[in-house]
Amino acid sequence: MGRLSQRRKVHKYVLGSEHPVRHKEDVLAVEEPLEIRLTGPAGTLKYSVTMRTPGNDFELVAGFLVSEGVVWESEQLVSERFCAGEDADGHQTFNVVDAQLRPGVVLPDLGRNVVTSSACGICGTDSIDAVRRSSHYSPADDGVRLLPELVAGLPARLRSAQALFDRTGGVHAAGLFSIHDDGTRAELECLREDVGRHNAVDKVVGWALREGRLPLSGTVLQVSGRASFELVQKAAMAGIPVLAAVSAPSTLAVELAEESGVTLIGFSRGDGFNVYAGHERLIPGS
Repeated sequence: MGRLSQRRKVHKYVLGSEHPVRHKEDVLAVEEPLEIRLTGPAGTLKYSVTMRTPGNDFELVAGFLVSEGVVWESEQLVSERFCAGEDADGHQTFNVVDAQLRPGVVLPDLGRNVVTSSACGICGTDSIDAVRRSSHYSPADDGVRLLPELVAGLPARLRSAQALFDRTGGVHAAGLFSIHDDGTRAELECLREDVGRHNAVDKVVGWALREGRLPLSGTVLQVSGRASFELVQKAAMAGIPVLAAVSAPSTLAVELAEESGVTLIGFSRGDGFNVYAGHERLIPGS
C-alpha cells in the first residue's frame, strides 16, 4: 500500500454480540507534514508546512503555489525536488519539497510561518485580498453550459474512482471533469485524494499546471465534501468555471463565487442539487 495508507491494530466493539470486543486490523489514511520551500535568485524561502497524504507531492506544491498567486504558468515553475529530510532511523522522509522558480518570479515577502492542517488550507493568509490581487484568469468569461442531469451524475462518477477511500474511508477527493461543447458529456481528466480537501484540489490544479493546462476553461471541479471559501478561491485562481460539492457551501464561499464568476453548486446528489451562484450556466428546460 506504500505511504498512502497503513495497517493498525484496533479493538472493535460489536454491541449485542456474544463476543463484543474483537481484535482486527484497520487501514488508515496516512497524514504527514510537507514543508514547502521556494528558491529564486534572491535565495531560498521556507514558505509553508501543510499536513497531507503523501503522494503526488509535486502536484500538491504546484497547485498550492497557483492558489497562493505565486505562479500561474507552467514555465514559472522550473523544477521541484525532494530535499534532505530524515526520520529517527535516518531514512529519507520525502517530506520537504524545494520548488525552483524562474528568474523574474517574485518570492513572497514572508513565509506563512504556520502549519496548515488537513482541515484548513488558508490559515495565516489574507485570502480574499490575495484572490482579488493575484488571479490571472477570469472564470466569469467562460461560456461552458451544463445539463442538470450531467451535473447530478458527477458525484457518483467521482465516488466510483476513489480507490484510497475504498481502503480507508478517511480521505476527500477532487475530480476535474472536462465538459463537451454541448454540455451533455463529461470526461474525468484527473482525480486526486487526500486527508485534506484543499490538498486534493491543489493536487488537481498542480497536475493541470505541470501539464500546461491552465486556465482550466470548460471544466467542472467536483469535490467530495463541503464547498468552503478556500475551495472557491482555488477554483477561481485556476480559472475553473464550475465548482460542485456534495455538501453545503458557506456564506463566504457563495459571496466569493458571485464576485469571481464561479458557478457554485451544493448538495449535489443523484436526484438534484442547489445552485448558489452562476445559475445561468445550467441549460434551461432540461
